[in-house]
Amino acid sequence: MTRVLITGANGFIGSALSERLLTEGFLVRAAYRSQPKLVAEEIEMVVVGDINAQTDWQKALKDIDIVIHLAARVHVMQESASNPLAEFKKINTDGTLNLATQAAKAGVRRLVFFSTIKVHGEQTEKIYTASDQVNPQDPYALSKWLAEQGLQEIRKNSGLEIVIIRPPLVYGPKVKGNFLRLINLVNKGFPIPLASVKNKRSMVGIDNLCDLIKTVILHEKADGEVFLVSDGQDLSTPELIQYIARCLEKPSRLFPFPVSWLYFFAALVGKKPEVERLCGSLQVDIEKNREILGWQPLYPVEHGIGKTVADFLEWSKR
Repeated sequence: MTRVLITGANGFIGSALSERLLTEGFLVRAAYRSQPKLVAEEIEMVVVGDINAQTDWQKALKDIDIVIHLAARVHVMQESASNPLAEFKKINTDGTLNLATQAAKAGVRRLVFFSTIKVHGEQTEKIYTASDQVNPQDPYALSKWLAEQGLQEIRKNSGLEIVIIRPPLVYGPKVKGNFLRLINLVNKGFPIPLASVKNKRSMVGIDNLCDLIKTVILHEKADGEVFLVSDGQDLSTPELIQYIARCLEKPSRLFPFPVSWLYFFAALVGKKPEVERLCGSLQVDIEKNREILGWQPLYPVEHGIGKTVADFLEWSKR
């Protein structure tokens, strides 16, 4: 059996991935910063403390074949640190490279690094491919890009195989952020002034993402590669809202409003980044995944949105 260590295992993606790999017959060890309240019996648990350049991974890495590194200091809308890049680098760059260095010494065969599509930029007039020039525009994205570069150096100088995944927005049961806010708005019947938005955005449902991760864990051609990922069906924000509304069996209540005015009012109240995510385009090309891995999304958008909304409705009853 293949032994997998998952960092960030108690997060949105990590918890879903742990469950998926258990059902696929992998032996899963989960790394946590502190003692979790509840862990599935089948999961071996290890507490590693804060993730940085000094973290001791020796116990966590013992007898491990594959590391899936999800843990990170994530992008935040309201940054409070005086030096954000330094804070992001402590965990996302230095912490990642420390883990990879120790993994190589421990005889781990492969490390799968969870990066971000933001390495390419915030929005695009074209569709991103994995080989496109990078353009990280904030400290979070830069810290991930620096980690990617360091990992490729470690790969060159050791026997550790490296696979990098750059996802766009990930959604599914227990999702938060803008996706959850949209579900709430539609569910409460609020009018939504986004009917005039003509964007296209790539997203990936958690089930499709976990399937890609499972694929790159063992695929012999994945080593040294960077993969983008999506559901293979890009949606405008109005289309996404309409999908959500159908799953909720409620009207979408979309109405037209000049997009330029949305940006203007958002800037006045300090919400421009949120509006950019709702109105801007960001698309990825996953043809490389098909060519190298023979991988394509298992589930359509309707599946992912349906599961997400069903989980929201179940949670709202509690």
